[in-house]
Amino acid sequence: MSEVLRLADPQSLADLGRFAARARAVDDEGAMRLQADGGVLAAWVGVLPGTGILAEGTVLGLRTFTLAEAAEVDVVVPLGAVTDRTARDVLGTDLPLPPTRALAPWSALTPPRGPWEPAGTLPGDLLAAVARDGLAEVSDAVRERGAAAGFVRDRVWARDVLEAAGPHPDLLAAAPGGMPGGEVAVRAGGAFAAYALGFLAPGEDVRVFRSNRWTRLTAAGGHVLMR
Repeated sequence: MSEVLRLADPQSLADLGRFAARARAVDDEGAMRLQADGGVLAAWVGVLPGTGILAEGTVLGLRTFTLAEAAEVDVVVPLGAVTDRTARDVLGTDLPLPPTRALAPWSALTPPRGPWEPAGTLPGDLLAAVARDGLAEVSDAVRERGAAAGFVRDRVWARDVLEAAGPHPDLLAAAPGGMPGGEVAVRAGGAFAAYALGFLAPGEDVRVFRSNRWTRLTAAGGHVLMR
């Protein structure tokens, strides 16, 4: 196994660091799965945990990076170890693999590589609005209920995006069907992940794909995968 991952350029290493930092803002004790098989590095993070045997409700974030040298790697490491290493400007394009391994139940889930069937598009601005509204609702619940706010959190992120977007009629008008109940069914947890990880670009649409139990959002900055 490679001890160092050599990315294509310094910008890619910096992007990986920013991705890890955003994921760490969601879960300071979180982990990243670094998976390389050849010339591409897949960097996975967990955003929302699933429940039950099938881990329904799991939400993952994914970014891919081109490697300057082919590598064979599949490790799960603490997010803090990644942000520490990508903050060192002297590294240039190299990411030394952290020696510490992390435990992350979501890392046992591997979404399919395909086939992915197109299932429509959603406005990125609508997803951002749903995420911000959901964060405000969850924050209010935490202030009022403390540790008991978990039920509210689960309910907020389990809603359908188009239903949750009710307070934003202008953005709903731009969504397929123009109202809740359209063909594009996506949980609000996916909007949260895309927003929190910095994947959304103002004014740009997000493509939706399906593969068996999985839904994928492909945005300007990365991918969100939901089970």
